[in-house]
Amino acid sequence: MDVKIEQSWKEQLTDEFEKNYFKELTDFVRQEYQLGTVYPPGSCIFNAFAHCPFDQVKVVILGQDPYHEPRQAHGLCFSVQDGIPFPPSLVNIFKEIQDDLGKPVPTTGNLMRWADQGVLLLNATLTVRAHQAGSHQRKGWETFTDAVIHRLAEKRDHIVYILWGSYAQKKGAFIDASRNLILKSAHPSPLSAYRGFFGNKHFSKANDYLITTGQTPITW
Repeated sequence: MDVKIEQSWKEQLTDEFEKNYFKELTDFVRQEYQLGTVYPPGSCIFNAFAHCPFDQVKVVILGQDPYHEPRQAHGLCFSVQDGIPFPPSLVNIFKEIQDDLGKPVPTTGNLMRWADQGVLLLNATLTVRAHQAGSHQRKGWETFTDAVIHRLAEKRDHIVYILWGSYAQKKGAFIDASRNLILKSAHPSPLSAYRGFFGNKHFSKANDYLITTGQTPITW
């Protein structure tokens, strides 16, 4: 199957695209876009990969679902398009960066600037129906994104995996902590941010590790 995804990822995931589950997933997603409104726009489904080639990944941040309201989702977890108000979790992420690194809150919630520096902003599920959170879960996306993480874990070392909340921590449970840095805390959602997300200093810890392993730190 010819999947339009960044070339280095295409080479890594070619066998995945030929599996039955992925063909069924593709049929399902295509039909969903035909029947109603689905986010992100079709051209943005694999945006996280387009801006962060396989051999340039330095940090992985795992999310769960794309945003499901108009003009928010554009293929990067936690990120919103320019000019869109920050969702609550993103507000808390920026607050932690401000507290951790002393950086002012940015004027845009578009995290493309992180992706372009080697931060893979990967949701477990890459599409969602408008106004229906979780509507494309258990259709095959999770199997695909598991394969993405497995491929990184097998072939790359010295990556920072940032796992916020129990869902992300379960999804990244197999990653070898002796070859990578694994950072875990509560999720930045307002429901849990005060139970360990605030004060986790993940952004400075990630950069310290990147410097220690001879990599360029991220400008968060």
